[in-house]
Amino acid sequence: MTRARLLDLYCGQGGAGKGYADAGFDVTGVDIVNQTRYPFHFVQADALEYVAENGHRFDCISASPPCQFYQHLNRVHKDSHPDLIMPTRRLLLVTGRPYVIENVPGARRLLHNPIMLCGSMFGLGVWRHRYFECPSLPLLMLPPCNHSRVPVLVSGVTRRRNAAGVVVRKEHGTALCREAMGTPWMTRTGMDEAIPPAYTRFIGDALMAALTTGKDARP
Repeated sequence: MTRARLLDLYCGQGGAGKGYADAGFDVTGVDIVNQTRYPFHFVQADALEYVAENGHRFDCISASPPCQFYQHLNRVHKDSHPDLIMPTRRLLLVTGRPYVIENVPGARRLLHNPIMLCGSMFGLGVWRHRYFECPSLPLLMLPPCNHSRVPVLVSGVTRRRNAAGVVVRKEHGTALCREAMGTPWMTRTGMDEAIPPAYTRFIGDALMAALTTGKDARP
């Protein structure tokens, strides 16, 4: 039986791709940087050019445009980073395929009716809020977001006051970050902007259900 094919644009080291694969998709990743740790079929190419030429060959498409333009901490550097959400969406709509666009909280206003996912919804050691535009899917019942535990910070350091009231800085090691994210194959650099696979497993399950039940999942 042929599995549904999913195109993973701006794929990085494969956090999103792993979740979609776990949901049953045959995943192909595309990135302009050679991603030697990507765990599925990989094509080194410009994401926009590739989807324009090949997007129609896939059953579903997921895109995670680079987030630097939308990061609040990098506002001063926006001129050096392109806004890729809108040009990506235009090309995805041309394909006529069900699609998902993911990005950071700073990009929320540019996404259409996005849902927010947090690592605490899936019992992960990270929070890492990410927003997903999913026009092909019905209203999803989201797990609760619970910030009662101190998260593992994959990027940067944790700052907490000890019993004496002194601020303690703690940098988490690679092994702990991999465990918290659910990405044991990734480097620290790869994890900096990665999506925990649990997020796209959740979305991928809904996409797969729409496809296998014959429901029209197009946007």
